[in-house]
Parts: sequence; C-alpha cells; structure tokens
Amino acid sequence: MSVEKKAHAASGWVMLFVTIAGYVMSVLLMIVSFVLMGEAVHRGMSPLLMLLLSIVLFTASIICSCGFFTLQPGQARVCVLFGKYVGTVRDEGLRWANPFYAKSLGSTGSAEATTIEASGTGTKVNLGGHKHVAKISTRARTYTGDRIKVNDKMGNPIEIATVIVWHVADTAKAVFDVDDYESYVEMITETALRHVASLYAYDHMEDDDAKATTITLRTNIEEVSEALKSELSRKLQIAGVEVDDARLTHLAYAQEIAQAMLRRQQAEAIIAARKKIVEGAVGMVDMALSQLSEGGVVEFDDDRKAVMASNLMVVLCGDSEAQPVVNTGTLYQ
Repeated sequence: MSVEKKAHAASGWVMLFVTIAGYVMSVLLMIVSFVLMGEAVHRGMSPLLMLLLSIVLFTASIICSCGFFTLQPGQARVCVLFGKYVGTVRDEGLRWANPFYAKSLGSTGSAEATTIEASGTGTKVNLGGHKHVAKISTRARTYTGDRIKVNDKMGNPIEIATVIVWHVADTAKAVFDVDDYESYVEMITETALRHVASLYAYDHMEDDDAKATTITLRTNIEEVSEALKSELSRKLQIAGVEVDDARLTHLAYAQEIAQAMLRRQQAEAIIAARKKIVEGAVGMVDMALSQLSEGGVVEFDDDRKAVMASNLMVVLCGDSEAQPVVNTGTLYQ
C-alpha cells in the first residue's frame, strides 16, 4: 500500500522573477546577436554563439514556466516524476516545482469511463477510465446515497438511505491504491449500509424483546450511525479516505409490508394505552373504596365492594361516557 510523503515546492514568486528575467535576457541576447551579425568586425563573443545562448536561455525559460501551479486551502498536488511517486505538496499559494512532474496521473481504463447498472439496485458501477489529475481536493465532501431495499435482522424488507461526510486523508492511497476513489466511496457506502442494516431489527418485537433493551434501527439512531461510521472507516482505509460522519436519512418498511406493520404498530399502541388506562383505573378504584370506608361514609361488605369496583371500572375504562342508572330500591334489587 502507498503512503503519503510530504514534498516541498519552492515559492512561485521568486521563480516567477527568475523566469521573467530569463525571457528578457534571451530576447536581448537574440537582438544583440542579430545586430552583431550585420557588422564586419566582431569583438568579444561570437554572434552565433550569442544566438545559440539566447535560444538555450529562451527554451529553459519556457520549461521553467511549466513548473508553476497554485494551491488553494484544502487542496494538494501529487508529484509524480516519470512514473515514480515523489511526494505530495500541501503548501497553499503560488508554487513552483519540477516542470517534468506529471500534470495528470492517467488511468488504467479507456478514455471514457464505462459504467454498468447493477441488477435490481439501479446503482451504476464504474469499470475504470477515470483520469486522475495531479491536483486533488482534501476538503470535506458529502455523499447522499439512494434509497435501497434490504432485509433487517428479522428478515423484514425495509427501505433505507444514508448520507456521509468524508475527506481524503492520504492522497497517495487515494490516487495509487484504487482506480477511482470517488466511485469507490459510493460503492463501499452502499455495501456497508446493507451490512449494518442486516445486523439490527427495524423495531422491537414484543415476543422477542419484551424489555426493549436491544439496539434497533428505529429507536437507536445514534448507535446505528456510529456502527455505520466504523464500518465505513474500516473499509475506506485502503483508499486513504476518512469518514467524518454518517447518518441515516430515510428509514421505513418496504411497501409490500408497510400496511401490515402499520396495523401491528396501531395494535401495540392500543394495547399500551389500554394497559395504562387499566392501571390508572385500578388505582383510582382502590383509592375511592379506601377513602369511603375510612371516612365512614359507606359501610362496604364484600358484595358491595365488588359492585362498586365493577361500576367504577366500567366508568373509567369505557370508550364512551357512562349513562348512570339510578337505583331507587335496595342494592340487591
């Protein structure tokens, strides 16, 4: 695996002055050589030698002009000399380096990128042909993945999508160890998301997890996002990419089971609400009977307590308002 090495590039302003001086000197020498050729007697340097020197100086100035480049904050240039990796320049501003450093790093594929569409997923896969430039960005980037259909831990089909924030940490790995690091990030993001989604259930199943302590996709977003980030960081190390953050942007049951799961959730909500109502009603009945007995308002035997408790439970747990019936006789009529 490649490892990034730091390279130093000279200040471009100093070399700019030297290059301009070289152009000026070459033009002056050329003019002087033409003037001396017209004279019969020559003193000092031969005009032909002076003309040759001006041509050499002009050619050297042109070559030196090819060594200038600029880097903005968050950019780096990978320096490759005749196929050998020399280092990476991260110094911003106007810089000058060896003019023979490659301006582009070529590609192992054809001139145009060839893509295919993965069966059933709609994802386009790059088969090569990406032409790397020597200057690459090290700024933070975002990649928003498409919605994909996967099976959770319980085998239920779900739709899920993610967004990740990443940046190039090692330029040598990004350029030399993978053919196209951007396409590599996209493909690894999808595979990592599928793997993480299959490790957790969408939601707590009452029969399997009555205490609701296990991690699920819906209720433990932070834990799932951290697991996804760890998975991406591990797999993207080969490309010199560091993942800053990973979050789920969409999570839902697939359409074919969405209605059934919605009814299940509604049933669970109704059961939970009924359970809460019954617990509260039992407490209120106990409090009412205790206060009536302690205050001496009514003397209750077992039968009267049962009737009172039954009536109060009906009033407190009923869906509609209770319609009272006034008993004008005794309790047992």
